[in-house]
Amino acid sequence: MKQECKILILDDDKLVTSSLKSLLNLEGFNDAVIFNSPVNALEYLKNNLRNVIISDFMMEEMNGLEFLSEAKKIYPNASMILLTGYADKENAIKAINDVGLYKYIEKPWDNDELIINIKNAYERANLIERLEKSNKKLRDYSNHLEDMVREKTADILEMNERLSAVINNCADSIIVSDKTGALTEINPAAETLFGMSEDILKTKNIRELFLSQEINWNELLNGTEEKLIREIEAINVVNGKKIPVEINSAFIPAKYETESAHYVFVIRNISFQKEMDRLREDFIATLTHDLRTPSLASIQTLEYFLNGKLGNLSEKQTMLLTTMKKSHEDMLGLVNTLLEVYKYESGRLKLVKTYFKFEPLIEECINQVKTLAESKNQHIEKIFVNLDKSDVIADRNEIRRVIINLLGNAVKYTQENGNIEIKAEIEGKDVRFSVKDNGEGIYKKDIPLLFKRFSQGTQAKRSISTGLGLYLSKQIIDAHKGKIWLESDKNKGSEFFFLLPDSAVVKDEDKVWTV
Repeated sequence: MKQECKILILDDDKLVTSSLKSLLNLEGFNDAVIFNSPVNALEYLKNNLRNVIISDFMMEEMNGLEFLSEAKKIYPNASMILLTGYADKENAIKAINDVGLYKYIEKPWDNDELIINIKNAYERANLIERLEKSNKKLRDYSNHLEDMVREKTADILEMNERLSAVINNCADSIIVSDKTGALTEINPAAETLFGMSEDILKTKNIRELFLSQEINWNELLNGTEEKLIREIEAINVVNGKKIPVEINSAFIPAKYETESAHYVFVIRNISFQKEMDRLREDFIATLTHDLRTPSLASIQTLEYFLNGKLGNLSEKQTMLLTTMKKSHEDMLGLVNTLLEVYKYESGRLKLVKTYFKFEPLIEECINQVKTLAESKNQHIEKIFVNLDKSDVIADRNEIRRVIINLLGNAVKYTQENGNIEIKAEIEGKDVRFSVKDNGEGIYKKDIPLLFKRFSQGTQAKRSISTGLGLYLSKQIIDAHKGKIWLESDKNKGSEFFFLLPDSAVVKDEDKVWTV
């Protein structure tokens, strides 16, 4: 189970620390402590682990940069966030490299942006721990693979005929050499990898096939221990390409006095894994830097104009700037959705389950789309059954995302003066929710397409924008071991459902689950 996010908040203004504590509790960050004195905060840190530390800049006892510098000495891997006024921005930027800040956030901040930064800071703070766990898994995998090679090579002479068939049909390249490095056996995959036939390869020495200054071939070809060699390159003579590979080597002792010892090398082409890793890293880097950062900067700049901090605006200027701000917010929403989809698909986003009442959550979501519904003179009918009898145990923030997406679609695709029906029911331990509209509906054969990634329309031309909203909703419900589906037909409207099994409970104690 993943360690909970441990947050420390420091600000000499008690109103600020209290409001931040309440905000974090609402977002599921229940392990947050607040301090109004830097000295007291540092004393606490000496004996208590915190992986995200948030500090105000201007304080009487010491400023935020001085405090974070001291905190960094105690927990060098913690993510440090500085809250700074607009006038302090230049000093914060100047000191960011010296102190090692993760982020500085200008006052007044946007709560959604602050929560995103805290989540990202927590992810960064735990990166080293996750890397260590990954390294352990790799070591375990290596040990397991070496054990498997040892077991296979022990029987290689008595199973020669069978092994030849396996070798010839193996997807990995396999070559056998003697102690001098001369090649004695080559499988077809090795011929493809090196771009040479078996006859030509047998004229080569194994030292000629790879680019690496770190392999001590003399030691390797005179040892008896199995080896796993990573991060080296094989040379394909046909196209001149350097191919990244991993090599597992094993010693094959001589069974009879008339025979000599050999070494078997299993060579795996890891080009695909390398490319996938590169594309994944490029994808995340592009979203977080090239899209999110400028979008946030633009939104903040436009807010300065709209708030009148840079002078009064005419009605027309206000309208244009508001439109620009909405466009940037829509773009940021798309970027955040793409990031959430990536996190679910890569298994990096974990559910944080808490107890909550279902009805207030639904009302909160309805209020978010209410203005748009009223602008279209739509009537929203609510049918709630047994919602007050049990609590729901789920990731409240993620379920809220699903409900808002379904409500938003219903409002968007229902015509003016139309009706939208919301049903929510707790039956036993199951939680059921549905949204029904009286729009045009879609063809039944198009229904499966709506929950696929980047699906943008059907024969009924019912667009779903980027095609990620319903796909992400399905990922969220699937992560809860639930089910989401649609019942619809042309000219009969649509009704979206989701079911959360075993999610209705009677609360007996405060808990947070990380799944």
